[in-house]
This record gives sequence, structure tokens and C-alpha cells, in this order.
Amino acid sequence: MSNRIQIFDTTLRDGEQVPGCQLNREEKVEVALELEKLGVDIIEAGFPISSPGDFASVKAIAESVTGPTVCALTRAKKEDIDAAVEALKPARRPRIHTGIGASDVHIKHKFNSTREEIIERGVWAVKYAKSFVEDVEFFAEDAGRADLPFLAKLTSEVIKAGATVVNLPDTTGYLLPNQMHDRISYLFEHVDNIHLATISMHNHNDLGLATANTIAGIQAGARQVEVTINGIGERAGNTSLEEVAMILNVHKDLGFSTGINPKYLYPTSCLVSNLMGMPVQANKAVVGANAFAHSSGIHQDGFLKHAQNYEIMNPEDVGVPSSAILLTSRSGRAALRHRLNLLGFEFEKPELDKIYTRFLLMADARKMIHDEDLKELVG
Repeated sequence: MSNRIQIFDTTLRDGEQVPGCQLNREEKVEVALELEKLGVDIIEAGFPISSPGDFASVKAIAESVTGPTVCALTRAKKEDIDAAVEALKPARRPRIHTGIGASDVHIKHKFNSTREEIIERGVWAVKYAKSFVEDVEFFAEDAGRADLPFLAKLTSEVIKAGATVVNLPDTTGYLLPNQMHDRISYLFEHVDNIHLATISMHNHNDLGLATANTIAGIQAGARQVEVTINGIGERAGNTSLEEVAMILNVHKDLGFSTGINPKYLYPTSCLVSNLMGMPVQANKAVVGANAFAHSSGIHQDGFLKHAQNYEIMNPEDVGVPSSAILLTSRSGRAALRHRLNLLGFEFEKPELDKIYTRFLLMADARKMIHDEDLKELVG
């Protein structure tokens, strides 16, 4: 089994489902081209049947992107698949992503159906999509809560029908990482033909475990991950692309690789945030404003002595210009001296001690100290 992890980006489909974050066609193409530059393998461009605008956007992305596979989502319905086929006609590497609910909760309360009928509908959808495109991905929605023997049967049958990828989503963000690992391991042990398809992770973040569950799935055998820039998506969001990419980059001992060029992570994050009008939380891993910022005196002193004391990634590697030393009332003399030196001021210890005393009073009053404040402080 290859240790190359396929990056399936669904920012433009699942990510765009965040209320108020819809993009127009031109903006979607702009994001898609940035994702291509970033190095994603598959771009889920949208859900063509959902609206004329989404249909047009999927078609425009299919016309614009040259490297990645372009994917369109459908339900297990003829009209959905037909719309996807039409929208994907310009794509160099088209993929149809079709599927149906797999948990008993969905089977009973969403589809008013039976397990047997769900398998029939899933198999039909894969075969129908396969009659138009070679690359067909099947999603077993709410796989995280599905009965395992049934999920194994469903997985086996859709692979027989021609699915090249089987997506096993934790749609509600329910699972713990050890449970995810055990479920994927169970399928590899009980689905005879599982190696004929790629197993994919699509995890939601309702309990803050999307990234951890995705890594657990990879370790159990999944080789595709479905992610979004900044972790945006329904409810609490999806697995964050930048987190998964950098976990695998930092933990090279795991032995996995991706095609992601990390230096484009921060620029892509900023583009998506700006176009969608959705600020990135300051403490967001990898791309947040504070991800490479240091404000505690102990941390600042250690960082200035050796960056790896408090940083496991170089900011430049992910496209962040540099680390930041932020001056607050928790900052120490080392940080104050460093910032003063950057401004061209040098003081011996006795004078620096006096300035530091005044600095603490100013910092208590102003919360954050900027370069203009420092110039005022030293006169």
C-alpha cells in the first residue's frame, strides 16, 4: 500500500456551506487555482444539482483547472448524477462523488428505508455514475455511527460496482480517535476487495476531533483525506487541510507524504478568509495570527535563545513571513531589549532596568505595546 496521502479539498463544497460564506463563480475559480498551486490532488468543486450558480461554478472550475481531479457531489439520484456529468464535461480528470446514508439513524429517519434497499441504491448510483466517468467515489454518510458488519457489506458491494474511492465520513464528529482507528482496521480485515479502492476520511469537528480522527484513519489504512482550508464547513467545521498537511510534514517518522507545498498554506488561508468574510481564529493551528507569536517572558527568552525551544515549525515554511515577539505586561527584559534593538536603541543593564519598570506600567495601561509606544517610552 502506498504511503502517499491524497488531499481532497472540499472548501468549495462543504466549506462553502457555512452560512454567509457563499462565493460567486469568479471567486470560486480564483480559490480553485490557488488550491491547484497549493498542490491538492482533488478539488470538490460543488454540488451541481443544488442551484444554477453551483452548476456554472463547477463547470467553470472544470474548464480552469489543469492538474487536480475535479469532483462534483451528487445524491444517489439520476438527476443529480446527470447534472454532475454535464457540469464536469470540460474536466481533464472528472470524478463523481455519489452516495447515501449508512447509519441506522439515517436509514430509518432520513430515508425511511432498509439496509438492503440502501445497498441497492448505492450500487445503482455507482454503476450509473461509472457509465459516464471512470473515477467514482462513493460516500457512506454517517459511517461513524453505522453498524460495522453492514458498513463492511456496503463497502464491498460498491467496490464491486466500480467505486474507485470509498468515503467513510464521521458526519457528526462523533468518534474518538481510537474508535476511528478500530473501525477502519475492521473494514480492512473484513472487506475482501478493499484494496481495489482508496479509503477516504471525511471528518467533522463537532467535538474538536476531526484532525485527530483523520490521522487515526490514515494510520489504519485510509489514503485519502477530505479537508478544507481553515477547517471551515458545516456546524463546527471539517478537518483542516493545513493541520493534516503539517502533522504529516512534522512527523516524518509516520512515513506518510502529500503533494502539498506548505509555503502556500498561509496565503491560501488568507485568500479564503478574505473572500468568504470569515476571520481565522487567532489561536488557529498553523495559520492563526498567534500561531508563531510569543508574548510570555519565559517563552520569549527561550525563543530568542533558540527558536526550536518553542516552535516545531518554521513560519517561513508555511508562508508566514516571520515569528512575532508581542510585548505585553507578561513580557520580560529579553523581549523588550530585542524590540528596542530592532528599532535601533541599545541600553546598558541599569538603564534598561529603569525603562523596563516604566514599560510594565505602560503595558498594564495599554495591554499591547507597539513600536510607537516604545519610541515614546525611551523619549
